[in-house]
Amino acid sequence: MRSKSSRGFTLIELLVVIAIIAVLIALLLPAVQSAREAARRAQCINNLKQIGLAMHNYESSNACFAPSCIYPSPLDSWGWGPTGLLSLMQFIEQGSMWNAYNVGAVYPNGSGSVLYNMNTTVFNTQIASLLCPSDAPMRRVSLSNYVGNVGGAYQTSGYSGTYVPTAPSWPETGGQGSTAGIVKMSSIIDGTSNTALFSEVLTGHSNAGSVKAGDSNPNNWKRVHFLTNLKSKVTTAAGIQAILTACKTLPNTAQGQGGARGDWFMSYPAYVNYAVYNQIAPPNSRACANANVNTWGLDPWGTSPPTSNHPGGVNTCFADGSVKFIKDSISPSTFQAIGSRNGNEVVSADSY
Repeated sequence: MRSKSSRGFTLIELLVVIAIIAVLIALLLPAVQSAREAARRAQCINNLKQIGLAMHNYESSNACFAPSCIYPSPLDSWGWGPTGLLSLMQFIEQGSMWNAYNVGAVYPNGSGSVLYNMNTTVFNTQIASLLCPSDAPMRRVSLSNYVGNVGGAYQTSGYSGTYVPTAPSWPETGGQGSTAGIVKMSSIIDGTSNTALFSEVLTGHSNAGSVKAGDSNPNNWKRVHFLTNLKSKVTTAAGIQAILTACKTLPNTAQGQGGARGDWFMSYPAYVNYAVYNQIAPPNSRACANANVNTWGLDPWGTSPPTSNHPGGVNTCFADGSVKFIKDSISPSTFQAIGSRNGNEVVSADSY
């Protein structure tokens, strides 16, 4: 007779063991994913803190914040100019990049296309500290997940943020460009702890810069702009509400247009999509432009909110150098208020 100790598993016992293992995996996997996302978010926070510290060091050296777009640039470039991130290279342990940059060789063809000319080494370099680990880069180099705050409701207050272009005026801005220029610490009368400086965006979509109608991946919809049925530029508070409503109610059958969300070295003074974002629509909302104003969704009368893959919101660096997590559920009025440097709004910290 065989001893009882040599008896093998029955089929039912084997199935029970497999079921228990499957349950344990199902319980542990979300915890592992959550821990990994927490680590990625912590790295993202650190990246933004480094940018905030670099901006403060720049301000200490130059008595002003770095501009979002240095225009006019040394050579005729039809509005295209280097971003303030280039100026910050020397303050984020990228001094060699700053030394290699040739200020006199920007975009000399004047077409806006990126002819790197004598700056290929600099412009083709990916800066690791400018990438959020929660976003999978859609292109190999020249990306940044971190963009500056060009303002709250541009339609009524112009370049009201902390990261604005040097151009004093621009045709596309409808004459409101007079609020652009140099932003000093004393310019932030709303308080540096209540005024956004930098936040994050997902980089541009890989499918020829667009998202096809019916795309089921919600993250892809956050990477592009959409056209609303509004036909003209909005310049009033009512117009702002109109574009927010129109953008929110767009059907999922709409097709999103692309745009360069993410190039770290290039900007354009009149656009809200090159190296900057605006604080009109809450985080991770759809970015929208008015039809017949700009078909690529880059005009300043549209919305270009911060976006991320962090659950529930985005990390934002404020003008005092602190980094806070702004939830998707923040009210538009509060979000617009912390986007302006001199709007005289009273914002309580517990409102965001």
